[in-house]
Amino acid sequence: MIKDIDVLVIGSNVMDLISYVDRLPHKGETVEAPSFEMGFGGKGANQAVAASRLGAQVAMLTCVGNDNFGVETRANFVANHIDISGVLTGHQSNGVAPIFVESNGDNRILVVQGANTELTPEVLLDKIDLIKRAKVIVLQQEVPMPTNIKAIHLAKKYNIPIIYNPAPAHKLPLDVLPAVDYLIPNESELTAITKMPVSTVQETKAAARRLLSFGVANVIVTMGDRGALWITAGQEATLVDGQDVNAIDTTGAGDAFVGAFAHYFARGESLETAIIQANAYAALSVMTRGTQKSYPSVSHHMTKEVHA
Repeated sequence: MIKDIDVLVIGSNVMDLISYVDRLPHKGETVEAPSFEMGFGGKGANQAVAASRLGAQVAMLTCVGNDNFGVETRANFVANHIDISGVLTGHQSNGVAPIFVESNGDNRILVVQGANTELTPEVLLDKIDLIKRAKVIVLQQEVPMPTNIKAIHLAKKYNIPIIYNPAPAHKLPLDVLPAVDYLIPNESELTAITKMPVSTVQETKAAARRLLSFGVANVIVTMGDRGALWITAGQEATLVDGQDVNAIDTTGAGDAFVGAFAHYFARGESLETAIIQANAYAALSVMTRGTQKSYPSVSHHMTKEVHA
């Protein structure tokens, strides 16, 4: 067990089952896929690994399955120097994510939650020491929503900042948003939450400001190759340019951003710097196949900040 926790990730883990395809099949059609790979994934686990590979002291609060995938996932946390004192073994099989990656790098993902559903609010109370020791807590939406709500309440009780990644974008608890310090959706999640268009930067700004009206302190929108947009009340929006990279596989890029942002935030960097570095790290991740295995162990200063 690590003594100091920079980043505590409360969230999901899954085993990624990745098929690389030239195109997806139509209804009733069978299409041959050129290649298949397995890898460790889940939004929570991805974010924890990204933060750890950048040097953060990371702990994971999650529930793995009672099968071989669960055993392998636990070993993967250890291999990535992540504190596993909050990693439980459930009564179900491990979560899995069939992923289909097209030749242009776009992806489509299905998620079977499995043992992730057993990460209940009661688990948080049993592991309250982990929460108390964290510099920042990272949440997503691949575990039961009552667990996230409980985590938010506990974080506020102990004055711990919250990074909330509303993905997948379903059942976002608007009543707890005033307690969220940093909300990080991508463009599709922003649209799903606000029902507003995001086809231009100006539209994205308007939708992000809508979230500010719900009481969120900071909204950071990840926009793929268009970069990232940060909006907070009383200030002009800050736009970080996207990167011109050869995208091989965009799977897990958003998680790379969130994990990197958590690392730089916990290290005490300014928000602008944390966003710039996270954007650069996410860009690096799309240049290699896979999710966690595409996350480098060092960051490269690839971006510059511009003010919108």
